[in-house]
Amino acid sequence: MERILFIINPVAGGGRTKKLVPLINDIMGQNNIEYDIVFTTRPKEGTDLASKGIDRGYSKIVAVGGDGTVNEVAFGIVGKGTLGILPSGTGNDLARALNIPLNPKDALEKILNGRTKNIDVCSVNNGLFLNISSIGFDAEVAKITENIKTKIKSSISYVIALFIALFKFKFIKAEMEIDNSLIESDILLIAIGNGNYYGGGINILPMASLDDGYFHVCVVKKVPKLKLFFLLPTIINGSHINQKKYVSIYKAKNVRVRTKDKAYINIDGEIVDINKEALFSINNTKLSVIAGD
Repeated sequence: MERILFIINPVAGGGRTKKLVPLINDIMGQNNIEYDIVFTTRPKEGTDLASKGIDRGYSKIVAVGGDGTVNEVAFGIVGKGTLGILPSGTGNDLARALNIPLNPKDALEKILNGRTKNIDVCSVNNGLFLNISSIGFDAEVAKITENIKTKIKSSISYVIALFIALFKFKFIKAEMEIDNSLIESDILLIAIGNGNYYGGGINILPMASLDDGYFHVCVVKKVPKLKLFFLLPTIINGSHINQKKYVSIYKAKNVRVRTKDKAYINIDGEIVDINKEALFSINNTKLSVIAGD
């Protein structure tokens, strides 16, 4: 008999996830599904809860929250179980790449009846990620947003951070090894990904595939500040890849990035120091996940 464990991050999406409990109870009851619900109480706890859930015989482990919650839960079951996603965070970018409905009721129906898909698991230095990692302007924006959110807890914090970054950001001198190619350039950003979207729907890697065994890489070179105002909107809809003077696209198994100055790396929404070098690779192990199509 199918048994489902829902792991809920109660603070994701500004607390919206807790309001999904009655809907989960209703849908599971209508379908006579055996299930349990647990809440995370601290960062990274989702990984441990998911791993124990597999050991206890649950056939599906469902992450209820945003991309951070999805990552935590996924890394507890890689190679051992099947992940479901009930998106209720602020970004939900992996759900978008998997065509999982953002409507909670529709997403729950997919969890019960959708097909499973084996997607790539990626690593950067000692950490894992499923969607996109990036270095440069967008990571700087995310870092500034983190600081602003301590005072302004709304979506406008990202807009404020964007304008602050536009004025203070310095282009990064980077050395990039993309498989057998060595590239040295001043860059605005480099995005290395498995999925298409980050930042809540920004289509930075429109050509990426979650299960093709390759990274897709977007390098945006140094852009005059005035032109940057016109380039940034094209990144939202993915048309930036046509700006070949400033944007280069690659496909690779391994990527190494070295920076001469201090820089941040955005790993599926988590911001960490790059420590001068980041090595990206595709793992051999796949993750079984319920997709939306």
